[in-house]
Amino acid sequence: MNQITAALLAWYDRCARVLPWRGIHDAYRTWVSEAMLQQTRVETVLSYYPRFLERFPTLPSLASASEEDVLKAWEGLGYYSRARNLWKGAKQVVDEYGGILPRDPEKLRRICGIGPYSAGAISSIAYDVPVPAVDGNVIRVISRLYGIRTDALEKETHGRIEKLAAGLVPADRPGDHNQAVMDLGATVCVPGTPDCNRCPLSSFCEAFHAGDAAELPVLPKAKPQKVIPYTVLLILSSGRVLMRMRTEKLLQGLWCFPMIEGQHSPEELQSLIRNILRLSTGTPVDSGDTRHVFTHRIWQMHICKTSAEAEASAPAGYEFIPLEKLKDLPLPAAMNAAVSVLRHQA
Repeated sequence: MNQITAALLAWYDRCARVLPWRGIHDAYRTWVSEAMLQQTRVETVLSYYPRFLERFPTLPSLASASEEDVLKAWEGLGYYSRARNLWKGAKQVVDEYGGILPRDPEKLRRICGIGPYSAGAISSIAYDVPVPAVDGNVIRVISRLYGIRTDALEKETHGRIEKLAAGLVPADRPGDHNQAVMDLGATVCVPGTPDCNRCPLSSFCEAFHAGDAAELPVLPKAKPQKVIPYTVLLILSSGRVLMRMRTEKLLQGLWCFPMIEGQHSPEELQSLIRNILRLSTGTPVDSGDTRHVFTHRIWQMHICKTSAEAEASAPAGYEFIPLEKLKDLPLPAAMNAAVSVLRHQA
């Protein structure tokens, strides 16, 4: 294990990715970066990370912000529960730890938005605590390195992977070690066909010697995404458009246009608007199609535009938003195509 760790750190010293959250010992900034990097490409996070920290440079500044401001700063990054949990967690840290993240990974795991992986990352990177940080990249590297051929997400196997990962973490430079494993999994030991010829650990790797590295890790078959058809309604009145802040778990706290499940004829839509939203409108006009892919579902959206009477009152749960104020609201990427229709046709 000492040889594996030494080889990995030597490779990291030569090949580490240069990233703005590297080379610092700031638990808050490490937490922000790890929250953003969950299920999101590094290339995407690179533009969001400095903007978010410019808006919320310290943990107390994040804790004192409004939820809407935090979601607006996160706009377009997706998986908005991460932003909401980061904000709630910051409030918890202010209340319970005086605004300073604890170094103990067990205490970190009790903070909203910090799971086992993030706790390990913050402890090791910011505080040099020798604990592992096991994410998908680490699961892949460890599964191949030790030839683990059972379901990596099954409890017993996952526990074994965590134990093996922990055994590799050195007392010296634990944060660099964990980031080295992440870099290896992201750039060399990649999903599908790994680049074993460039891997600093190939001589130690059981899967490489067995010739089945591309088949590991063993993961459960993903369920197919559910496709849900929606009609997105752009209902205009006196330079305003009807919207609501979502209360559902998906995209909670973000502003969306009215959505009716299914695809309908213009006449059906006009009737549905009258019966559901209690608004009298003209016949909706086809304004294009778009789709948005979530982790477990796909929204297949048909956009329709129509007008209500001047100075119409919004139904319960909705607001008529002045078009010039749209830029100030946190909007999900799923609404981008509809916003574009408004900009070009309003």
